[in-house]
Order: sequence, then C-alpha cells, then structure tokens
Amino acid sequence: REERRRAIGRQLNEEAERRAAAEAEAQRNPSASGLRRVRLFGRYDPNRDLVLYAEAWAKRIEMNMPVELVREAARQRYTDPVVTVAIRSDGTIESVTVVRTSGVAAIDEAIPRLVHGMTHTAFPPAMARQFDVIEIRRSWHFDVAVRLY
Repeated sequence: REERRRAIGRQLNEEAERRAAAEAEAQRNPSASGLRRVRLFGRYDPNRDLVLYAEAWAKRIEMNMPVELVREAARQRYTDPVVTVAIRSDGTIESVTVVRTSGVAAIDEAIPRLVHGMTHTAFPPAMARQFDVIEIRRSWHFDVAVRLY
C-alpha cells in the first residue's frame, strides 16, 4: 500500500514538472502555446483579413526574390518545395519549415535565408487581436519568377 502511494506521488510530481516546463516555455515564447495560432494551408479561409494578409505576404516574396536565385533554380531539375512560414503579429518570423524538399540543397537552404532576411508587415489591428501567429504554407515554383501557390 505504501509503495502504491509513492508511485502515485512520483507520477504526480512528474506531471507537475511537465506542466511547469510547458508554462515556462509559454512565457518565454507566447506563441508556443498555440492558443492564438492559426494555420492557412491554402488560399481559402472564412477569415477574409487572414487571406488578404497571406496574399499580400506572398506577393512581397514573389516581387522581392533575387533574380539570380530564380534563374539558377529554373535551370535545375527540382520538385516544387512546400514551405511553412510562421509569422508573429509584429511581423517577425518565428520559423521557416521546409515541409517538402525541392531535391536541390541550394534552393532548400536559400528559402529560409531569404524569408528571414526580408521585412514583413505587422498584422492589422483586428487580426492582431485575434492571432499571435499565422502559419502560411505554400508551394514555391521557380520559372521566370517565383510563384507561391
């Protein structure tokens, strides 16, 4: 009986430590909690402001992509990479994740560098009240320019 109580006590202590660690992570990185995170994995969502923000973000990427990277990528055989970019409400980049590789290391390495190197706009006030982080997933296609689908 005493051994059973000790096992339950150990289990409760472990659970308390996990909760404390999760709370500490949420304080260090408020968006890590996922409570105010939205994922846009395509071009359609009932929230029109979210779609407009994502489309404007994609256009900025397409218009500011270095021409030499696009030309070099278009010459090589590659698969369209799929990339998820997490943007915080202040416009900073939380993460860039290559979900599906292009098969060309130079392209896969350049995309996160370029996204981090660009300036991104903060969310409009109405969106900032709703979300801390928006995750935008797009397929990147290189031909005469880069196009995000």
